[in-house]
Amino acid sequence: MNHYHIWCNLKQSHDDLRFAAAVREYLDGLRGTHGLAGWSLTRRKLGFGPPELGEFHLVLDFPTLADLDRAFGAAAARDGEVEKLHARVYSLVTDFRAALYRDFPDPERAARTTEARHGA
Repeated sequence: MNHYHIWCNLKQSHDDLRFAAAVREYLDGLRGTHGLAGWSLTRRKLGFGPPELGEFHLVLDFPTLADLDRAFGAAAARDGEVEKLHARVYSLVTDFRAALYRDFPDPERAARTTEARHGA
């Protein structure tokens, strides 16, 4: 699984529930045909955490990099319903940060490690 992490702040902190609703509508729309397997939205609690990462944290789960690319393609097209939903999210956001992680050991690495231990 590939995990696309996003950290951000809001331009206006009072938009927090509006942001959560926009994220839900947008990301639920990317499930299935656009490659997104699942997602979560969390908010920093009691100010704990590095300030440069922002108050909000999203994790988007994609089974393959091709799935991630398909979702990015849908957002990059900047038209249709996907763009309308995406605009509702990014118009509220500032201080965007992102990273891409994978499960480890991933299936390819685990298979090679097992083969090496068994002399294959």
